[in-house]
Amino acid sequence: MHETKTFPDPIVILGAGHAGVAVAAGLRTQGWDERIVLVDADPGLPYERPPLSKELLKPGSAGHATPLRRAGYYEERGIETLLGLQATSIDADNHTVTLSDGSSRKYHRLVIATGSTARALRIPGGDLPGVQTLKTFDDATRLRGQLTKGARIVVVGAGYIGLEVAAAAAALGCDVTVLEFQDRVMSRVTSEPVSRFFEHHHEDHGVRFVFGAAVTAVEGTDRAQHVLTADGGRYPADVVIAGIGVVPNQGLAEAAGIECNDGILVDEHGRTSHPAVYAAGDATRFSSPFDGSSLRLECIQNAMAQAECIVHHILDKPRNGTEIPWFWTVQHGVRLQTAGVRHPDDELIVRGAVEDRKFSVVYLRKGRLSAVDTVDSLKDFMAAKKLIGAGASLDATLVSAPDVPLAQAVISSSSS
Repeated sequence: MHETKTFPDPIVILGAGHAGVAVAAGLRTQGWDERIVLVDADPGLPYERPPLSKELLKPGSAGHATPLRRAGYYEERGIETLLGLQATSIDADNHTVTLSDGSSRKYHRLVIATGSTARALRIPGGDLPGVQTLKTFDDATRLRGQLTKGARIVVVGAGYIGLEVAAAAAALGCDVTVLEFQDRVMSRVTSEPVSRFFEHHHEDHGVRFVFGAAVTAVEGTDRAQHVLTADGGRYPADVVIAGIGVVPNQGLAEAAGIECNDGILVDEHGRTSHPAVYAAGDATRFSSPFDGSSLRLECIQNAMAQAECIVHHILDKPRNGTEIPWFWTVQHGVRLQTAGVRHPDDELIVRGAVEDRKFSVVYLRKGRLSAVDTVDSLKDFMAAKKLIGAGASLDATLVSAPDVPLAQAVISSSSS
């Protein structure tokens, strides 16, 4: 039932990324007509993050951020924005947040959607000019200006961000080297067949990989000139990009006594350990509704799903279903889409021919579909999302036949 009582204090949302804006917009759409205050350190219009390492770096890009909502949206819907300010402390017991201009705001409910921070290179020379991370529009703009033809780009880390930057840099005519500590690309998020496919795909576009590379220092006088590795490697660099993951922005919550453990701990409704405080997006950690595992997911889908949970809980409205986590990346024009969360011990089945650049890798856990990676195979991606949510068990032989739709590989309860 909708709360009809009038509240003297607003719902305050800290962070205007995907999660924060989705909470504000969702509250209005679902009927919350009380005050909403959206606070963010960035003074500009809230914008989308995925294009920063993709479209914005591409040749011919206009170099503009893509806004999450058009100009005027917030004012028209009575969402008060405090942009260019950030929260400095939370007094959870007194429902008060203090901002960087020294003012304080009382709140009825608080939503922490402060996201994450790109992990920096904490090594000698890691703070030299020419070494940077990619997390914000300013980061992307600065990087874009340095991706000139012939520039020597060293990417540290072969995850999504590192590989997307490598692809953009290669397309712009840069000389690109990727240094990765593990023995294959995207090892944290996918299996070896997918890793090797993208490794070769990048190499076809001129990207070099060095695996088992432990970066120890960045060398240079006025700016970065070389990246050093533990095995004595010395790689010339005009620009060094650290793509070595993110850390959740949980400091405010932690200082306020809210439970954290590599992420702000939230339940299925987005509630933290304090009853009036919610959290959503990259800053959070939660238990998977599918297998109970502890997760911290850095993806738009999770941010939006958690925002929706918070909106429905605040409004005391029921919410239908739980969406399967899904992710995507585009590298040299090839799209990898993932649904579900794989486990390294899952049974792995390749559908299709990798050399055709159109295939899927299906992951089964005790016979049940747990996750899928698809390379330019939208049908498998869409089908797998539904089947994972349904807890479907699949016939491995049928799964391995690419001409058989995944839905037809389901083992019915009557035949099991």
